[in-house]
Amino acid sequence: MTFWVIVTALCLAALGFGAWPLYRESRRLTPMLAMVVVFTVAFSVGLYNYVGSPNVPSAASHSGELPDMAAVMASLQQRLADNPDDVNGWKMLGRSQMTLQQFADAVTTYERVMELEDGRNAQTLVDLALAILSRDGTPIEGRPAALIESALALEPNNPGALFYSGVASANRGDTELAASRWEILLGLNPPPEIRSILENRVAEWRGAPLESPPPSMAANEQPTSAADLPEVDADAVVTARIALSDNALSSISSDANVFIIARDPAQPSPPIAVDRVRLSDLPAVISLSDAQSMVAGRALSGFDEFELLARVSLSGGPAAASGDWFGTLIVKPADNPSVFLAIDQQVP
Repeated sequence: MTFWVIVTALCLAALGFGAWPLYRESRRLTPMLAMVVVFTVAFSVGLYNYVGSPNVPSAASHSGELPDMAAVMASLQQRLADNPDDVNGWKMLGRSQMTLQQFADAVTTYERVMELEDGRNAQTLVDLALAILSRDGTPIEGRPAALIESALALEPNNPGALFYSGVASANRGDTELAASRWEILLGLNPPPEIRSILENRVAEWRGAPLESPPPSMAANEQPTSAADLPEVDADAVVTARIALSDNALSSISSDANVFIIARDPAQPSPPIAVDRVRLSDLPAVISLSDAQSMVAGRALSGFDEFELLARVSLSGGPAAASGDWFGTLIVKPADNPSVFLAIDQQVP
């Protein structure tokens, strides 16, 4: 019984900062609000798991009882006083402050985390944006919107950034971009209950209902985005949906080769596997398998982790040149063999 009392209290606290602002604006239970409810409840349960952990240093944990939040916060603050560069400790403090609705303190905490990480962690940018939004009670615009877009530039597959970028886009009337963001989110295999919310909202933005998956699709198959994607080779090590960012699309005036390269970050040359498509074919789904391996005995399937690079070659050759547009991400096939790769950076 104690477990559920505490979980319920944490959920109510989370819903207070996550769901109430959306309800206050719409005055009705929208699909977007339902999504936030699901996310905040999941977060609250996760926080409870930490609070109830026997590894949390507190007197209550040693007596077999659950530690209170004040004890947890005091322990965290002492830990950070002793180790001011403890990034994980600062992150836990920020999450705890958000749950306790100490939003101004959470903003300060996440600013510290961003400083320690030099602004290079996408999830931290999202967390800071949400702390600012919760503190100020404003729509997703200005600095929070910029933080979320920066997070997407660092990590195009970040679920939180995709979700809130879609919300921000819809709020300003850009339902095309909102739908695109959430279609990418659909490609990241969300839970079924969240998938249905995303699909319904995307269908509303697109102005047409989504088609149901074919009857032959098994429940455990990797789902795709709402776009009509080609059938993926069963032997593929990684399947990537590759698309141009708006900036890249507006900057490239002619057709060109697009090289899709898998390489070892520790030894980028020679690449592990290479494929090529035309720019006019994008967006496209590309599958890389051992058949595209460049060197005998160096199969793509033998790598637990590799960098996936997509580069628009304005010169036509595989070597990078000034002005080329590219996108890159680290792939761990065992964790997620289906990814989205945005071509959103330019070679100086």
